[in-house]
Amino acid sequence: MSSTGVMHSDLFSTKSPYEPLASRLRPVSLNEYVGQQHIVGVDAPLRKALDAGEIHSLILWGPPGVGKTTLARLIAGHVDAVFLSISAVMAGVKEIREAVERARQARAEGRKALLFIDEVHRFNKSQQDAFLPYVEDGTFIFVGATTENPSFELNNALLSRAQVYVLRSLNEDDLLSVLRRGLDSLGIRQEDEGPLHLLAGASDGDARRCINLLEQALQLNSGTPLTEEDARAVLVSSFRRFDKGGDAFYDQISALHKSVRGSDPDGALYWFCRMLDGGCDPLYIARRLVRMASEDIGNADPRALTLCTSAWETQERLGSPEGELTLAQAVVYLASAPKSNAVYTAYKAARKLVQSTPGYEVPLHLRNAPTKLMASLDYGAEYRYAHDEPGAFAAGEVYLPEALKGTRFYHPTERGLEQKIGAKLEHYRGLNEASSLRRYSGSAEDEDL
Repeated sequence: MSSTGVMHSDLFSTKSPYEPLASRLRPVSLNEYVGQQHIVGVDAPLRKALDAGEIHSLILWGPPGVGKTTLARLIAGHVDAVFLSISAVMAGVKEIREAVERARQARAEGRKALLFIDEVHRFNKSQQDAFLPYVEDGTFIFVGATTENPSFELNNALLSRAQVYVLRSLNEDDLLSVLRRGLDSLGIRQEDEGPLHLLAGASDGDARRCINLLEQALQLNSGTPLTEEDARAVLVSSFRRFDKGGDAFYDQISALHKSVRGSDPDGALYWFCRMLDGGCDPLYIARRLVRMASEDIGNADPRALTLCTSAWETQERLGSPEGELTLAQAVVYLASAPKSNAVYTAYKAARKLVQSTPGYEVPLHLRNAPTKLMASLDYGAEYRYAHDEPGAFAAGEVYLPEALKGTRFYHPTERGLEQKIGAKLEHYRGLNEASSLRRYSGSAEDEDL
């Protein structure tokens, strides 16, 4: 018989009621809890508070399978609190009222009550507000679990009353510990740990997934020690955590963008492949690459934008997996290209100025005059056609409203093509200044006359 009181053969029996191995392996004390030592380790602040019998409302934020529900149960047990649990996915007003009533009964009996809300981000703002009075008066200790960023999904009022703890994905050593415990509980002696490393590596930091893979592998060989063949047989597909629209999604696209901006083609390729592996639509990545081409490379290498739009078009025409190679080419090109955010910065500066200043009228010389009336009102008068000027540049011509004369938004860098662009614009500014000086000098002579 195993340490859990269950013969390992019961895992494969059709007579015994089925209980998932993950459920059987839930730890019964904080000392058995695997991972999250930054939160519940011996010297961690929360652990010290719990050891002193103190507890406060908290939010457990982390990816699936890292032990949020288990930790809430263990916390309740550690401080001798009644554990009440509801799921925001299934619960309504009735379930909330019942939980509040049970918490009041526990309080009347002199015991603490801990109300655990799984998937708390599923509750809307009004539903979240409903818990505030009971948190305030101590009816229960509020513990919420979420895979989503609390800053975006939870009320500020609730966040101000609950400490947020970030749970991390389990590392390989943590997962191996979980797997060994699972085998020990079934009375299976596993000397070759190669299969365990395969299962741990495919679990992406998710303990629940890791245990489920172990259970599936054991069902293949009827409970004998695992072989590498058993492990590989259950690894039909390996999807990394991605969660389109969730934090993992935005974290990974952020990592891709920052790798490109940091001129690291290897890092950029890694995050590109991670997103594809997680099921991201390649066309989404293509769209973001076009953005990167303008934001981070700009005129330092205008070919980057052309390459990205071509890669996008190729992905649309060929689909996966052929089109993804062109996206990879674009990723590497962007990361390797000279960098400039001068256009991006200029655009933001111009937008800000437009939004914060009056709507200045277009100067008369810049207006078209398609009718006699408009011409009689001096529309287009004194406009100088650049192609008729030396070097196709009308030195001294002003193209901004008079109130904004001399304003500069675009400051080219000295990298890539922008080095030449900057030199050219500096030459034009010199011609403008010389023209202004001549105009000023002529005006002074006329006054003397």
